[in-house]
Amino acid sequence: MIPRLLLFEPDASRSEDFRKQLEDLHLWIAAVENPESGFELLKKQFFHLCVWSCDNDQDLAALSRIRQLRPETAIIAVSEKADSDHVVDCIRHGASNFWGREPSVQGLVEAVRKTMERTVADAPADADEFEYPELAGRHPSIKKIFKVIHQIKDSDSTILITGESGTGKELVARAVHSLSHRTRQPFVAVNCSAIPANLLESELFGHVKGAFTGATQNRAGRFSVAGNGTLFLDEIGELPIDLQAKILRALQHKVFEPVGSAQSLTLNARIIAATNQNLDNAVAEKRFREDLFYRLNVIPVFMPPLRSRKSDVPLLVGRFLERFNKLNRKHFSGISEEAMHCLMQYHWPGNIRELENLIERVVVLKEGAGLIELKDFPVGYFRNVRLERFVANVAFPEEGLNFNDAVNEFENELILQALRSTQGNKNKAASLLKLNRTTLVEKLKRKGLRIVS
Repeated sequence: MIPRLLLFEPDASRSEDFRKQLEDLHLWIAAVENPESGFELLKKQFFHLCVWSCDNDQDLAALSRIRQLRPETAIIAVSEKADSDHVVDCIRHGASNFWGREPSVQGLVEAVRKTMERTVADAPADADEFEYPELAGRHPSIKKIFKVIHQIKDSDSTILITGESGTGKELVARAVHSLSHRTRQPFVAVNCSAIPANLLESELFGHVKGAFTGATQNRAGRFSVAGNGTLFLDEIGELPIDLQAKILRALQHKVFEPVGSAQSLTLNARIIAATNQNLDNAVAEKRFREDLFYRLNVIPVFMPPLRSRKSDVPLLVGRFLERFNKLNRKHFSGISEEAMHCLMQYHWPGNIRELENLIERVVVLKEGAGLIELKDFPVGYFRNVRLERFVANVAFPEEGLNFNDAVNEFENELILQALRSTQGNKNKAASLLKLNRTTLVEKLKRKGLRIVS
């Protein structure tokens, strides 16, 4: 488990210095400059420790708020005021420890280390989940992603994230950015497949006035806008082959030129790329430059499909249900056992995005409160799953079985089960089977079926 620390320090330079001093502790650090941002993070995720600047009454009130939001989180209050009255006030409002600011922060770093040793062992089971609900999970494959994110967060090397659509590739990029020393800088995302090829170069590199028809003024591209932050190039496999050479040059030499300009600009942003394509095949088919592939693939990250980690489905469903309950002012308490079985067995071709959209749809459209049941999901959504359940226990004898006889037996049992469920009421049984009542009665007569009391 990666120890997680939330730092509230309004002084940006002091905050950055403290973060650097903590590097050897290998912590997951989120830094905020105002209390409200800290509260929002605490609502979304667990932190083992908060280091909180506490110099006034508002800061004291913030300590009480933290204790309400996260009773299990340790708090170190840090202040210029080290008189005994202020120390007592901080402890009374929820601080676990107090530390006066010093010219050196080494003492505070040691206090953080000791507090982390104590609190990590007592952390709740879900303490290793990231801010983004879509990245929640306890499956080994997603835990490996968490570990990789922590390992690469402060590296300037390019990252190539691969995986099917909807697996959370952009979320991984955002997590890397938010944990890195670039977190206060821009995160700029570009979908390379969504921009027409003739406009993509200008979108990425910018252009100068008069570079082409309609270029009435200078315009900065995404490479410039990203500044010292992170530039996320999504669907990198869709880049036109001629533009790939210019991207390669920018990555190799850290310079680029706006369209129509001979002046080189410096690339300072970290590059993270993503694709749902097999770039090895694209290279073999000459659709993607081999040298660009190797330049991008310095740190490869593979996002597993949801069907390979179905044990995480209940956790993800819970996160999405909580989110959409809040957004829509609903109060659904959970998912029925039957519905959860279908969610677990479904193959999820659209991965986490499909699951997220499905839960949102059900929450928005269902009225009332209580459990979400199978009937609340779109008609036919889990048809294949339910058919698999029907035939899962079929045993095939060595000599085989007669197909028509087996289908007839199945139909008979289905009709009888509908009648049992409705205490023999043919109207209700026909409704359950989506049959006309006359059709059901004819089948009963022809087959000689009746419920044995």
